[in-house]
Amino acid sequence: MVSDLTKPPPYYYLANIDEAGDPGIRRVRPTDNPGGSEWLVIGCCLIEAKSEADQAVWVRQILDGVKMRQQTVLHYRELDDWRKPLVCQALAKRPVALFAMLSNKKNMKGHRNLAAAARSQGIPMDQVFYNWCIRIILERVTEYCYRHSVKAYGEPRHVKVLLSERGTHGYARAIWYHQMLKDQSKGGTTFLNKRTINWQVFDTRLMQVLPHTQNAGLQLADIVASAFYQSVDVLPPTVWNPSNARLLKLRTANNEGCFENCGVTFLPFKYYEAKLLPDQMDIFEFYGFHRFDFHARP
Repeated sequence: MVSDLTKPPPYYYLANIDEAGDPGIRRVRPTDNPGGSEWLVIGCCLIEAKSEADQAVWVRQILDGVKMRQQTVLHYRELDDWRKPLVCQALAKRPVALFAMLSNKKNMKGHRNLAAAARSQGIPMDQVFYNWCIRIILERVTEYCYRHSVKAYGEPRHVKVLLSERGTHGYARAIWYHQMLKDQSKGGTTFLNKRTINWQVFDTRLMQVLPHTQNAGLQLADIVASAFYQSVDVLPPTVWNPSNARLLKLRTANNEGCFENCGVTFLPFKYYEAKLLPDQMDIFEFYGFHRFDFHARP
């Protein structure tokens, strides 16, 4: 079932979402060489809708601040190393709420969720995995919007979701997937329903896809995704450095001071299954995760 064609509700928040890494799970580094990235990181820069027009101004100011006055597009990965911390510091000064979902894919190598595949009508498992990761971050974003809007307005207010377009994804399928989740929620048949998207603030008619180069908000989300990716990926060509993601803490979403499973989410949920290296645990410990939870169980 797809959304009806009536006018979507007004939105009071805008969630810009971008990614770093890839959703491939057939071959995964470092187990496979060559293989897909060890990590898929989803980054979100959430703003209030009243600031939507300001995003282009912020990007322009950030570029000017790192002496890139001739550039019109901000792409974190292409920045010189000295510019990256300045860009993160500049973003942390804006009125935003930041979210990062970091999935270590080693335990997903070759995974086939038969239940999800059956519901997804033959969609490739890489796409199913991507859809699921978007769901995970939207659960956190919509929960945050619900809390914020009830406090600010006395009632839930909607969030618009803007996805950064990549050529490998079927975005119509991604939108369809989230509509399916809404239909399942209404019918009480949601699979993995420990946590769900808050449908009081989210409507699939408020999902849109745009190229990263055409939208300033998506370029801000790219900062989040790429900085957190750099904080956990220790394989070349990435130069591992957690310090830039640390600079985003001031604006990273939290729930009463807790970042875990709010502004910063890690997959797999059984942390020890990822068998992370000590360097890869650094950013999670900085954001309040317990290092003990990442150690292998007997």
